[in-house]
Amino acid sequence: MSIEALVFDVDGTLADTEEVHRMAFNLAFEEFGLAWHWEQAEYRSLLAVTGGKERLGSYIDALPSSAAEKRRLHERVPELHAAKTRHYTDIARCGGIGLRAGVARFLGEARSAGLRLAIASTTTAINIDALLQATLGAEGLSMFDVIACGDQVRAKKPASDIYLLALDTLGVAPERAIAIEDSVNGLHSALGAGLWTLVTPTFWTEGGDFSGAGLVLPGLGDLGVEELTRIATAAPPPNAVQALYLGQ
Repeated sequence: MSIEALVFDVDGTLADTEEVHRMAFNLAFEEFGLAWHWEQAEYRSLLAVTGGKERLGSYIDALPSSAAEKRRLHERVPELHAAKTRHYTDIARCGGIGLRAGVARFLGEARSAGLRLAIASTTTAINIDALLQATLGAEGLSMFDVIACGDQVRAKKPASDIYLLALDTLGVAPERAIAIEDSVNGLHSALGAGLWTLVTPTFWTEGGDFSGAGLVLPGLGDLGVEELTRIATAAPPPNAVQALYLGQ
């Protein structure tokens, strides 16, 4: 069966954005007069929770504060997250984020091969817009037939809602598409939707249990679209595939 579409995660997959997200959170905390500062190690642990507002909520729940103080902080999550998003998009639009190695070439190859491209991300539309336009230019958004964002679904990754939405909007069956992810939560989301999945971890996600992935690679730098589709179409169904982590 031939492959018709590639469905990409954004944060960590198209670009290694997590350091900028961390910086943006810390700028928002400073702006709101909060004595919080997320170091890299702490933020790496917090990434187990998908979605920025959800991550903030989880952090607040773990604070040694009174129930009343936690309620007050939870009420501020929407405005706090909005400030974080503003800081993130400002950095992105100023060129502070680049695509991961091989991504631009890979996207170009996919389009030349006639494959449809989609995004299935837990991040917000404004973040995706800022990143794509800053890294791919004016045509960044139009390169993708479907852009499915976290706020469009009830449950975020590792739930499969976002991939199911992307596939349904594309009108493509899961066996005719490949997911490209960087995290365990993303992998579980894609597998739950029946997608063969390539995982390209970053510093923030390396060392995770990527069992079930069709292939795990350090990045897209040395992989061609034709090779990927050949590997995927020759493989067993997603849940029966043994992950191969090259470079481990």
